[in-house]
Amino acid sequence: MSWRSSLTPTRMERVALVAPADRVRPMLVAIAKHGGVELALPTGSAETANEEFARAERAAVVSGPVAGYVGWTPAPRLPELSAGLDVIGAAAVPIAQPRGEQPPTQLAGPKRPTARRILVDTYGVVPYDDVDPGWLAAASYVLMFGIMFGDVGHGLVLALAGVAVAAGWIKPMRRYRRLGGFIIAAGVVAALVGLLYGEFFGPTGVVPTLWLDPLAQPITLMVVGMLVGAALLAISMVVGAINRVREGGWGFALYSRSGIAGILLYLAVAFAAGGVTFGAVALDIAAGAVGLLALAAIFVGLYVESGGGGMGVMQAAIELVDTVIRLGSNLISFARLAAFGLTHAALTMVVWQGTSGLWHADWRAPLAILLFLVGNAVTFGLELLVAGIQALRLEYYELFSRILLGEGRAFRPWAPALPMEETGAETGSAVGTATAQTATEPIAPEGAIP
Repeated sequence: MSWRSSLTPTRMERVALVAPADRVRPMLVAIAKHGGVELALPTGSAETANEEFARAERAAVVSGPVAGYVGWTPAPRLPELSAGLDVIGAAAVPIAQPRGEQPPTQLAGPKRPTARRILVDTYGVVPYDDVDPGWLAAASYVLMFGIMFGDVGHGLVLALAGVAVAAGWIKPMRRYRRLGGFIIAAGVVAALVGLLYGEFFGPTGVVPTLWLDPLAQPITLMVVGMLVGAALLAISMVVGAINRVREGGWGFALYSRSGIAGILLYLAVAFAAGGVTFGAVALDIAAGAVGLLALAAIFVGLYVESGGGGMGVMQAAIELVDTVIRLGSNLISFARLAAFGLTHAALTMVVWQGTSGLWHADWRAPLAILLFLVGNAVTFGLELLVAGIQALRLEYYELFSRILLGEGRAFRPWAPALPMEETGAETGSAVGTATAQTATEPIAPEGAIP
């Protein structure tokens, strides 16, 4: 599988599945064994495999001697499906996609849950036309978590926990072994950031401060946190613009708040910030020109979306103001990367100061060790929870809200358990056995259930 194919949902084919009316059951058996066809069947539950097949048979569209179904199947698996159906005299015929109907989404990758899939799927199903933001979600989450959890000692403990999960050493966590790599990555990034902060289970002096002491330079850390957030927002806007083009073409992307118009507004804010910082009049002029162009394009898009008219003008104007305010609040929101990094550093400093104050070569030494261990354990658990939740919040509200406008629907193939007589276990055949058995049975009247 190429890296490009992993970024987009699998291409789907709309197919008509047809067979002679007396071959409906063998066709259903072949479809179930294939396990890659989503059928348009009535909703409901069946207690047994025979009941499931009987319900599917009743849903067949019969026209004279031919019966069939309509469904979706992954395009790469269509030849395999056609070959299986051809054995029993059935066929899978590609048909045109209905206008306005969105194909189901099947994302490439392992079937078992991975961190990037869990991050995205918890937010919603990726629309069929969109780029899958899974890799961006995983990378940005690990980065944001590491900045808030920056400590060499705590990061290494977390990485070791990830190794234990990946290796299956923790029995209750064996089903989540695929998450081990993600946990290791989060721990390693936290340890690297801890090196920049000079934190090893707090300001113990075990590692040097390669960049800054968070508690000594909080403003610098705040600015850097917002710059990191600005970079992540820029990447999410580019991905969002690509999705708008894929969803509705260049026209839709041009006027969308999460498309090209949104990128222009973001550039205007960046030019304005550069003009203020460096005193460059040219950047201020560019900010004004690009900003006016972006606001005009966004207003047109909002006006068309509202349906037009006087109320449409009012609605577009209100939403335009909301767009500008939301962009500013999104940028400021990333200051929490620094804020919770400061919180982590403050908690570990309190623990270390308490430990240092208690440490004497007498009966107080065990108390100091106990305080150090318990204090770090509490800090580790508390900050692990807080940093994990805050990174998720930034992921969903600030980044995903620009990448994914709507929600798709997951591809759910019709693959029920086969009835005992259709499994072919006794004779050792697959579809051929089911076909032979059906051929020896009397043909039921049209519309009847065999």
